[in-house]
Amino acid sequence: MTTLATVAVGLVAALHLYFLVLEMFLWATPFGMRTFGLTREFAVASRSLAANQGLYNGFLAAGLAWGILLGAGGHTITIFFLACVAIAGVFGGITASRKILWIQALPGAIALALVLLA
Repeated sequence: MTTLATVAVGLVAALHLYFLVLEMFLWATPFGMRTFGLTREFAVASRSLAANQGLYNGFLAAGLAWGILLGAGGHTITIFFLACVAIAGVFGGITASRKILWIQALPGAIALALVLLA
């Protein structure tokens, strides 16, 4: 991968680590509730679902990091995990919030394009 593609993949991985922290640890805190626009009651009731979702975001970050660490040998792995990020972002944008298209799907798609062009 080129340096630009590697940096883009790293940024998408970091973004998903941030999602992990938000969903697993900060969901029912004032910061988490403000970030996601949640009421206290909903945040507490959905905490375990959010933690599960956060764990999946961590798996995406781990897969992207794995691809980066493998270098040229991780090209296919990186493409797979970026495709997962983009698809999950589109699905979330359709089913949960349009903001997810911009926050998750777009960065994933840009990084995927850069990797494919590299």
